[in-house]
Amino acid sequence: MKRLKSMSLVLTSLLTASIMLSACGNNEKPNNAQSTASTSPKDAAIDTSKAVDLKMIMLGPKPADYDLVFGEINKILKQKVNATLQTEFLDWSDYKQKYPLKFAANEDFDLVFTANWSSYADQANKGGFLELKDDMLAKYAPITWKTIDKVKWDQAKVKGKLYMIPYNIPNEYKEKTIIYREDLREKYSLPPITDGASFAKYSDTIAKNEKGVTPFGATLGTVHTLDTLLLLQKNNWKQIDGTPFAFNANDATGKVFNIYDTPEFKELLTYYKTLAENGSWMRDVLTYKGSQTEDFKAGKIASYSHTLSAAASAVNAVKSLHPDWKVGIADIAPDSKKSNPISTQNGMSIHATSKFPERSLMVLDLLQNDKQLHDLVMYGIEGTHYSAVGNDQYMKLDKFASFNTFTNWGFQSTLNRTETTYPQAAKDIEAKWKPQVMHYKLETFVFDTSKVVNEVSNVSNVMTRYGLPLEYGLVKETDKGLTELTSQLKAANAEKIQTEIQNQINTFLAENK
Repeated sequence: MKRLKSMSLVLTSLLTASIMLSACGNNEKPNNAQSTASTSPKDAAIDTSKAVDLKMIMLGPKPADYDLVFGEINKILKQKVNATLQTEFLDWSDYKQKYPLKFAANEDFDLVFTANWSSYADQANKGGFLELKDDMLAKYAPITWKTIDKVKWDQAKVKGKLYMIPYNIPNEYKEKTIIYREDLREKYSLPPITDGASFAKYSDTIAKNEKGVTPFGATLGTVHTLDTLLLLQKNNWKQIDGTPFAFNANDATGKVFNIYDTPEFKELLTYYKTLAENGSWMRDVLTYKGSQTEDFKAGKIASYSHTLSAAASAVNAVKSLHPDWKVGIADIAPDSKKSNPISTQNGMSIHATSKFPERSLMVLDLLQNDKQLHDLVMYGIEGTHYSAVGNDQYMKLDKFASFNTFTNWGFQSTLNRTETTYPQAAKDIEAKWKPQVMHYKLETFVFDTSKVVNEVSNVSNVMTRYGLPLEYGLVKETDKGLTELTSQLKAANAEKIQTEIQNQINTFLAENK
């Protein structure tokens, strides 16, 4: 995307103003000077003489302290861009029904939270969102326009057009980790957990020596929990959810293949069989209804798999409950490429029929990039909901949950603070993962199942009925079990799904050269 040359003077004045304002009380990170600008778009000679009251729709329950915090937000917005916000909250219990009705009825609102998991592409295709063009962004959201990189802007496009201001944080990852009892690893002088072999040694040792402790807590789906790490992440494969089909992120042609037909899967079955026979997970794993997180904190399991952010939370939770324990975080596919969630994971859009689209963009620019406003919308009021620690950390206070109950995630940016309790182990993994992040052509591809709904359902059932017992080592003869799985997939017409996925990928690649 090209910036308008005519905006260069505007951006210069904005950045100059931001430096002056930040010197008066906002101590931003030096390397984020542009993104931390405490900017007022009124400085850009944009007419804001008419006061406007913008209506915003967010997901989640209305915060108990909404009036308190947004009262402060509106004071600042009024001063900077002569605008205020009224917010309607759609509770989690019924947002899936109410959200599309807002657009269908063409209700009067300006700003709305959106995401790839809450109908972003669908509403964009239906004309529910305003298209955000380059010149409009450069004029009315100049700091956002400059701060968010091209990859994120491109990820947020639907059929080549942009309808969202995406969230903008650099240190979030999709990959899973192993969360484990480091104190137990040290107790038995085991090697660091860095791959499947060292994890197996840890698991076997726990099974033999720690009575009443299950080595690994599995999470039920259509595939083994460890597939994510030892099959997908290790090989840079990207699986189509609910199907056994995947493509290699390194393959520019996007060739689709059946995971169950690969030598990597067959080899992994032998590994799983050994783990099962050595007691790595409970025998009734396929009917388990508990919580891995809670069982880990209770000492019932010695490890489980989750995201890095969840691992960080586990470290903190265990520290307060069991000060004598140590919790480790391991990446058992350390050489693989890593991936950030696509930028449409959370974001903010403007209603297609908004009466004030320009002012709406100004407000979004401020909420992402003005330090004072960003802190308010993300954490609440300092001293009441949180305590600021330096420029980029915070501590939750007792009333933190009285405000942080809704999708303020759409305002996330490089100004986000990190909780002071964020563990060093998680920081170390982040530092290793950052240079391993990859982007690939099919990063934003989403499979439309509408033409194969019945087949996807049938195949998913086969994966659950025949695939899971095989992967968890509950089938006596692995080779026969794999042959039966393959036969059942064929009977469920899995090939039709594979063909449909391939056709959609081919179309996607042709449209996004």
